[in-house]
Amino acid sequence: MKNKFLIHNDEVRAQMLESIGIASVDELFKNIDAGIRLREELDLPEGANEIEAKQRLLALAKKNVTTSDNAYFIGGGCYNKYTPAAISYLTQRSEFLTAYTPYQPEISQGSLQSIYEYQTMICNLTGMDLSNAGVYDGATACAEALLMACRIKKVYKVLVASTVNPDYLRVIKTYLHAGNVEIDLIPAASTTLNLKTLDEIEEKEYAGILVQYPNYFGDIEDVERLSEIKTAKDALLICCAEPAALSVLKSPSEFDADICVGDVQTLGLPMAFGGPHAGYMATKSAYMRQLPGRIVGATTDRDGKTAYTLTQQAREQHIRREKATSNICSNQALMTLWSTIYMSLLGFDGILELEENAINKAQLLQKKISEISGFEILNKNYMNEFVIKFPQQINVSAFLKDMENKGIFAGIMLEKDFPNFKNCLLVATTELNTLDEIYKYVSLLKEM
Repeated sequence: MKNKFLIHNDEVRAQMLESIGIASVDELFKNIDAGIRLREELDLPEGANEIEAKQRLLALAKKNVTTSDNAYFIGGGCYNKYTPAAISYLTQRSEFLTAYTPYQPEISQGSLQSIYEYQTMICNLTGMDLSNAGVYDGATACAEALLMACRIKKVYKVLVASTVNPDYLRVIKTYLHAGNVEIDLIPAASTTLNLKTLDEIEEKEYAGILVQYPNYFGDIEDVERLSEIKTAKDALLICCAEPAALSVLKSPSEFDADICVGDVQTLGLPMAFGGPHAGYMATKSAYMRQLPGRIVGATTDRDGKTAYTLTQQAREQHIRREKATSNICSNQALMTLWSTIYMSLLGFDGILELEENAINKAQLLQKKISEISGFEILNKNYMNEFVIKFPQQINVSAFLKDMENKGIFAGIMLEKDFPNFKNCLLVATTELNTLDEIYKYVSLLKEM
């Protein structure tokens, strides 16, 4: 039977508009800013058959330059990490890859168990009492945590470290603007926060204080001091922690963080040109009812066998969303499964070994660069990521292009997001960087 809904002609559009009581398509989209609306037809090529389409896509794909082609020293929230081959094999099994949301626990025990194991491992890493089943990414986890703090404290003002990932900060501002939450930024002194400024802030009431650990510049903030400040201001301390780094650093629970969030990309997820990722959220048991998203619990069935089910989730998250703690009613189950298998295969000691490998390579790179006249390392207490300040006479943008032409993705220029970091480059190493790549990087710097 012919499907009349494949193409909407003017007559069908008019009927649809009349049925919802508006006069035009423009009126339908009036709440969307006019500046971002499409005003002309998309410039799309004519349709192609399967052979032609494949050829076109392959030609486009060849324009990408990947970590297989170039040495990779870019970090800033997405890292070139080792991914065991077993993960891809297991996660592509149809029962995982095509699984739908586990509303019926009696037929979803496998999915529920994998999420439960993920939650347990996140709690082991962070030291928190419980974790949810994951959210979309680290940025949305930060925003959700701040909104969660506002609900708990019934205060709609928060403190956010200016040293957090700038992409995270943009998402936070979008989320909190819609929730009428005021944001104060904690200023930075170079690559760490200037916490002395907090003593000068007269405002006593904040719902939460968000800090990144390590921060965007790779430095480790004074989290002990932040813990004292959160007590003085009666706020919740939210720690955006890089999960693999927690194999080396103190867990957030050790400095009395109330909510711990982050992105699980460093737990074996490939960069995949920007995603998908998954965000984790963990907290103290006292705040369980305010934790957004799903939580999987373990119980026993009528035969006394271990069973898993979704628990502690308000129905409003699905049906009365204006009253919900959050509008996220899903989770990144496939991505959290990916990180769960990664943690299971490597174990804590394996993750620690890879982190130490990355740190040692960063220290070697930093030492060699420090020996070159005119270059300065701004960090004092970093792990595998740090900031290089270039001599004034060097154009960093041109340097990055030149390095790319010579087979190296050399880092992230900071000036765009941080105007006070002129001529500065954010550089990261992982376990996948080789010594030859490090020495080549240093050699090309010396040539300058």
